[in-house]
Amino acid sequence: MTDTTRLGMDFFTRDVLDVAPGLLSKVLAIRSDDGVTRRFIISETEAYRGSEDKACHASKGRTARTEIMYREGGRLYVYFVYGMYWMLNIVTGAENNPQAVLIRSFENCNGPGRVTKLLGIDKSFYGEDLTSSSRIWIEDSGFFPVYEAGPRIGIDYAGEFWKAKPWRFYLG
Repeated sequence: MTDTTRLGMDFFTRDVLDVAPGLLSKVLAIRSDDGVTRRFIISETEAYRGSEDKACHASKGRTARTEIMYREGGRLYVYFVYGMYWMLNIVTGAENNPQAVLIRSFENCNGPGRVTKLLGIDKSFYGEDLTSSSRIWIEDSGFFPVYEAGPRIGIDYAGEFWKAKPWRFYLG
């Protein structure tokens, strides 16, 4: 891996509705403690856009859990759900504008819980900077794929208006 392929801060500090589809076909790289680097092609993402978005955790206000979402884009927002799964999100946008992209699937690995299990993601990744981390980063594959957009999944609590937003992006 060379730094020329790693996505930089300028990629992540854009609006989540640009970053989420822009992550499709990018390569998430993760290095284990024994120095082995594995790479996975991102095939599905989901956008969460600010405190007004009732599906976004920031809609409940700034908390210890969501604090990282208020930082400048490029950091990881990791949280635990259902007492069994870590969720992997990438913070986007400018400081104090809480936005994040949920990584939903890789090619050959569907579902955000399966993704984090495959990667070995846990709370220690919370706040990790993708632009400088030596254990996790995202590389540009050079592909600009055709993709589709649809409603987000698993957010009935947010109401029909927010659930129906076509903010889930997947390879077509």
